[in-house]
This record gives sequence, C-alpha cells and structure tokens, in this order.
Amino acid sequence: MGRDTGRVAFLGPEGTFTEEALLASAAHGDLAPFPYPSIQDVLIAVAEGEAELGLVPIENSLEGSVVLTLDLLSSGFDELEIAREITHPIRHQLIARRELQLEEITKVVSIPIAYGQCRTFIREHLANVEHEATDSTAEAVRRISRVDRPWVAIGTRLAADLYECAVVRDDIEDSLENRTRFVYVSRTSAPQDLDASYKTSIVCGIAADQPGALLLILSEFAHRFVNLTKIESRPSKQGLGQYIFFLDLEGRRSDPPIDQALKCLACKLPWVKVLGSYPT
Repeated sequence: MGRDTGRVAFLGPEGTFTEEALLASAAHGDLAPFPYPSIQDVLIAVAEGEAELGLVPIENSLEGSVVLTLDLLSSGFDELEIAREITHPIRHQLIARRELQLEEITKVVSIPIAYGQCRTFIREHLANVEHEATDSTAEAVRRISRVDRPWVAIGTRLAADLYECAVVRDDIEDSLENRTRFVYVSRTSAPQDLDASYKTSIVCGIAADQPGALLLILSEFAHRFVNLTKIESRPSKQGLGQYIFFLDLEGRRSDPPIDQALKCLACKLPWVKVLGSYPT
C-alpha cells in the first residue's frame, strides 16, 4: 500500500464505533477515512507513513481502559504521539436482518465488550439466547446481514444503515453516560493551540525492587500542584508482579511544572515515556 498523507486510519471494518466517532469529529477535516483490521494495524499504518493520522479507542466509561492500545503505545511505536483526544457517546442498537420480535431471537452476535455494556438488557430479554463473539460490532452486523435466521447483532446505527438491516431496539446500553475516549495518533506532535485545554499522557517504568516508587512518581507532581486525571497500572510483561504506570496530567508538556517533574522522574526511574501532549 502506498503512502497517503491525506489518509486517516481507523479501527475497522466500516461501521464501527471508531468510524462513527471519526465522522462525528471535526478533526478529520478533508482527510480520507480508511479502515484497518486491528488497533495494531492502525498504528503501523501511521508509523510507516500510509496514513497521516490514526484513530483508536483508549478508554470506556463503563469497561475501563482499552488495554491493547495502552500496551502498544507503551512498548513500541516510539515515533508516534497522541495528537488529540475526543469522546463519543456509545449507543448500542439491537440489529437484525429484518424486523424481529424479541421472543423470536435465537442468537446474539457481537464483541465481548458490547455484551459487558448491555448486561441488563441481555439479562432481562435475552438471557437464554446463544451468544457468539466477533472481532468488532461492525463485523457482527455484517455477519447477521448475510444469514436469513432470527439472529441479532449489537452494534452501531451506522452499521445497520451500511448493511441495510433493521434496528430492533434502540439504545440498549446499561447507561446513557456510556462514552468512549478515542485518541488520534500522529508521527508529529500536536500543533499548539493557545486557547485549548491540554492533557499530557505518560507511562513510567519502575525497578522491580524499588520501594515507594508510586509515591515517588505522585510526589513529583503533587509538589508542583500538577493535577492528575488518571493513574493506572499495567503488567510490564517482564515478570509476575512487575508493573508500569500510566498517568494523565492536566497541562502541556512544556509547562514548567510538568517539564520539571518529567526531568526529575527521568533521573529517578528506569524510563519515562511521554505518549503525547495534546488538546482535549
């Protein structure tokens, strides 16, 4: 595949929540959206110059972080930075090839995270129905669109329209506050917008036998009155009981308090990686 500076890669196939978020975001401008089959493929496309930007999910308000995105950004793709974040409401639709009554349904197809976000509806209406897992909500809709059986998918309205299916029930998610945070990744730093609020995301490695490492990290920011909006640990993949820490900070990487804190941490920890400093 050739290089295309006008391409924006997104987690596909067509009809995913990532595409829905992309189309709802003003940030894509005149760029040409193009689906890729996995989060890793999106990041590779940007790193290798096939796409100018990539859009991937990083956190959901109900299910928490998208660990694959965190793991990939922390352990590779050093040439990429988070350029911007957007949040998008997640509205799950119950979709069928044709109009169905709930009592007719024999199978539900979707991704595990969608089941997790629609537990109440499934328990109350589809408790005894077979579940089948797919790689994406869009693939689930595409699958049920091709079989003339009383099957349904949990997916987007975008996918229902794309595959000419019927929405059996609207908004079956457990909470109307269900939102996913997506990030644009780029090979270049985010352009500075003096009027925007900024967030800086970092990941820190600690020595396996370093007592008080988390306190050390937190104190560097607390002493400088830098507000943390998120802190999360993930396995380092270097051994059982060894962890790395992800932090989101309010402010720009160039702000003196954040700049000073990062320099101090770089001296005290095995490694610190800035994932991006970007407008929120």
